[in-house]
Amino acid sequence: MNRHDGFREFVLARQQALMRTAYLLTGDAHLAEDLLQSVLIKVVGHWPRLSTGGNPEAYTRKALVNQYISWWRRPRPELPSADPPDRGASYDEAALDRIVLRQALAKLTPKQRAVIVLRFWEDLTEAQTAEALGCSVGTVKSQAHHALARLRALAPELAYLLSDSELREVVR
Repeated sequence: MNRHDGFREFVLARQQALMRTAYLLTGDAHLAEDLLQSVLIKVVGHWPRLSTGGNPEAYTRKALVNQYISWWRRPRPELPSADPPDRGASYDEAALDRIVLRQALAKLTPKQRAVIVLRFWEDLTEAQTAEALGCSVGTVKSQAHHALARLRALAPELAYLLSDSELREVVR
C-alpha cells in the first residue's frame, strides 16, 4: 500500500474548486496556480495522516489561505494588474461587474479577502470559515462586515450586488 494512496484522486476531484479558491484569493491565474501547487506539495507530505482520519479538503483550504496570507507578508517586486484592457474587447454587463468586483477585492486586506472568498464563494458557514482561518466566529463576522463596507465604498456601482445572496452569484 502506497502512503499517497488517494491523493491523486483527491486532487483530481477537488482541483477545480481549489483552483477557484486560489484564484479568488490571488486575483491572478498564474499566482493561483503557484499557490495551489505550493500548497499541494505540503499536503502530500501530510497525506497519510489526512487520509486516515483528517479532513483533507478543509486542511487544504486552510493551507491555501495561510500560504496566501504568508505571501502577502513578503515584499513583492511587482503586483499583478487586475485592470481590464483599454481597448479591443467588448464585455457584457456581468463580465464588467466581475472585473470591477475583482479589482475591489484586490484592494481588501488579505484576511478580509480570505473571509469574503470562504464565506461567499466557498459558501462556508461562519463557524467553518473561523476554523479555516484559525480565528473566532466574531472575527469572521467583523471581517466580513468591514470587507463588505469597503467593497461598497470601493465599487459603489456594485452596491446592488453586495448583499450576502447576490455576492455569491457574481463570479459563478
